[in-house]
Amino acid sequence: MKDMLRRKFFRKEPISLESVADKTWEIAPGETSVTRPAIFLPNQLERITDWVFSEGRDPRDWMKGGFEVKQTPTRGYMLKNAWLIDGVLYKDNACAYLHPRSSHLPPRLHVENEITRGAIYCTFPGNRYFGQWLMDDCLIYPLAMAEGIPISTDQPASPHTLAYESLLNMNPLRLHSAFLREVVIFDDTGHNSNRRERFWAMRDKLLSHAPPLSHPGVFILRGGTGERRIMHNEVELAEYLRDKRGFRIVDITKDDVPTMVKACAGAQVVVGVEGSHLIHGIQLLPPGGAVLTLQPPNRFCYSYKPKTDRDHQYFGFVIGFTDGDGFRVDPDEVERTIDLFPH
Repeated sequence: MKDMLRRKFFRKEPISLESVADKTWEIAPGETSVTRPAIFLPNQLERITDWVFSEGRDPRDWMKGGFEVKQTPTRGYMLKNAWLIDGVLYKDNACAYLHPRSSHLPPRLHVENEITRGAIYCTFPGNRYFGQWLMDDCLIYPLAMAEGIPISTDQPASPHTLAYESLLNMNPLRLHSAFLREVVIFDDTGHNSNRRERFWAMRDKLLSHAPPLSHPGVFILRGGTGERRIMHNEVELAEYLRDKRGFRIVDITKDDVPTMVKACAGAQVVVGVEGSHLIHGIQLLPPGGAVLTLQPPNRFCYSYKPKTDRDHQYFGFVIGFTDGDGFRVDPDEVERTIDLFPH
């Protein structure tokens, strides 16, 4: 093990764990889908000056829709004699990072647990972004349950994470280090039909705690949480939509998870600054529902659009105007964009 870690530490390009799997199988087939056009007002695309998480695509073209996308299959990979140490899963000369290591020094061989058969359900993006944990990692959890003990790394879990685990009957084993006689990992990145069905099953489980009664929409406040992008008129706009259109308001800095689930259940439109916090509402949207993201011109992101395309929903956006260290969004443009969504 020490020699393996030493070789891994000095290797410039690590080998993928999938390439050294002892067994590989297909859980769900891939398929081809066609992207929907996003919903937006004229001249919005011209305001975008920069973007993130675009996977090499120019989002200004991608928002027009009509692109054919190959959704990859969901696959499982079984590895024998693997090691989980400080957020990294190793087998022979291969590895995968589940979160950044706590030290730049070569990892110490100190194993606290031995697992006969486990299954990793967490991912690097999910360990970094709450939205991706709830939207992606939680969909892997039932796959992991079918294969062994569901395993996550031992990063501190937020109160929201623990509350969702309780509502979804999730009980992962959190480990810092372990020797895994057999461990299953998953490739579940394609937005195939099986993944949609698992997402809808998760939505139904959450809605069992708060039966939905249809209402116009919910505005989800993020305040100063997450990566910095301050919308200076965020509260003002939320109150405007509440008073004029009957929207509910959720504040992730104050409301607990049961309160947020109850408020978001039944919403036809989810509105807020683009970010992980929107998943509290997006995960409960029915087919035909809509997501309206409010975005600064220098950080356009459409991470939720593949999910809304998959789940037969609509994705829209309004690009704001730079204002000092943040941005502002025109309430009139928000209302006019909401009116563009099919009802």
